[in-house]
Amino acid sequence: MTVTTRQAILRKPFLRQPLHMAYMVLFLTFWIYSAITTPDLINWFTENSLTLSLLIFLVAFYNIFRFSDTSYTLIFLFLLLHVYGSQYEYPDNPFGEWLQVEFNQPRNNYDRLVHLGFGLLLSYPMHEVLAYGFRIRRILSYLLPIEFVLSLGALYELAEWAVADLFYKGSEQGMDFLGMQGDIWDAQKDIALGFAGSVLAMCITYLLNRFRSR
Repeated sequence: MTVTTRQAILRKPFLRQPLHMAYMVLFLTFWIYSAITTPDLINWFTENSLTLSLLIFLVAFYNIFRFSDTSYTLIFLFLLLHVYGSQYEYPDNPFGEWLQVEFNQPRNNYDRLVHLGFGLLLSYPMHEVLAYGFRIRRILSYLLPIEFVLSLGALYELAEWAVADLFYKGSEQGMDFLGMQGDIWDAQKDIALGFAGSVLAMCITYLLNRFRSR
């Protein structure tokens, strides 16, 4: 995939951005489809509270800070990954079940894939905000996204635990919502995967920027 710059897309209005419009239509279509077909609508609403927050942020700041097409593509991919995960409880995710059988895994690892994707796919958009929005020192624009992914990953695990405790009262359904699947180190592994994805994304970004600056 070609890495596009923010300068390359200029500040065209939304209706003159066919890629952005295509992403919006495709995502909203899939989002509605996932809501209609989910076997657990309460779980879907709970999981998609963060999706809605991110969408509101993107819409509200569209004309204030314009991401590059590369960032919008990465955000689009992560949202699809997350929404597909919210369509089912993570232990029952069909793609995760297929991976479990094919690679002889002891659990459904789709939730781990989402956490890896969080760091891998969203670190570069964070880097753009820091580098071009806040214009902070170059080295910090690579390090801070990793710190943010670690912090947000830990905050998400705390929020997830609070929701499970509040709404499911320690029941088996609460355990399914958390996606632990019997692994007592599930939260730590999820955070570690987000961290690993972020480090990889920032290393790739740094190397690509070094290559382009030659």
